[in-house]
Amino acid sequence: MKTVKIIIVALFTIALGSNSYAQMHDHSQMDMSKTKMDSKMNMGTTKTETIKVWGECETCQAAIEKAAKVDGVTKANWDKNTKILTLVYNPSKISNDDIQKKVAAVGYDTEKYKADDKVYAKLNACCKYPRKK
Repeated sequence: MKTVKIIIVALFTIALGSNSYAQMHDHSQMDMSKTKMDSKMNMGTTKTETIKVWGECETCQAAIEKAAKVDGVTKANWDKNTKILTLVYNPSKISNDDIQKKVAAVGYDTEKYKADDKVYAKLNACCKYPRKK
């Protein structure tokens, strides 16, 4: 019985030791050219910009962010206090103007595009903001 325990402990020690050894690897000698190239390619694929979008409440926030999160947009966050929509998007898939048009289409004025009066009129009462003429 004592021999079996010794064998089990020895096997456990060998297994644990080989697992620890597998985790140790000198990455300084590794060829990083492919990784560096991938990083350079990905750096240019997204762009971060801010857009002024008028709105008033959390309902507005949900609608604005949903409208902005189209194909090519990875992040859209609207701040109701500053009225700023922060976007992270891929300019090869969608343009800033196209995103602003999508937001205006659901009733919220942006820096460049005014929402259609009929769409704005359908917004909840709490969402109606003072509009520029």
